Amino acid sequence: MKKIFLTMICLALGSIAIAQNATLPQNITVKALDGTSVQTSAIQNDGKPIILSFWATWCKPCNRELNTIKEVYEEWQEETGVKLVAISIDDARSASRVKPHVDGNGWEYEVYIDQNQDFKRAMNVVNVPHTFVINGKGEIVWQHTSFVEGSEEELLEVVKKAAAQTE
Repeated sequence: MKKIFLTMICLALGSIAIAQNATLPQNITVKALDGTSVQTSAIQNDGKPIILSFWATWCKPCNRELNTIKEVYEEWQEETGVKLVAISIDDARSASRVKPHVDGNGWEYEVYIDQNQDFKRAMNVVNVPHTFVINGKGEIVWQHTSFVEGSEEELLEVVKKAAAQTE
């Protein structure tokens, strides 16, 4: 009972209300895993929802969240058309570990490295994991910090709502 109560408190505190119609900053450069530069304006999904997850290789809750989603990601894609974009905040010392980490976990996500943390700052990300849902219009409709088992269910519900808004 205590565990359930603590989980509910964490879920409630982890969900943060944001201004409606806020959108992603468009002019920030991140690096793809192959080292090429990519503008954040390229983060799109043909009018379908996007899960944007800020994470780091050293962050255990981040890895649990991304691994938990990996187990159901294909089903989520079929049901909602969602795309997950993972933004690593690993700095210059650990950025070289990102690709082997992603490959080792078998993550089929789009992954970018925000080595200078410009995107992180622009999105007001303080702690990781920090997850956003962007609707088909490019508006941020939800965000959440931290990860506890079961919070992926809340995330799926938000993604379903975002997908329904664009149909």
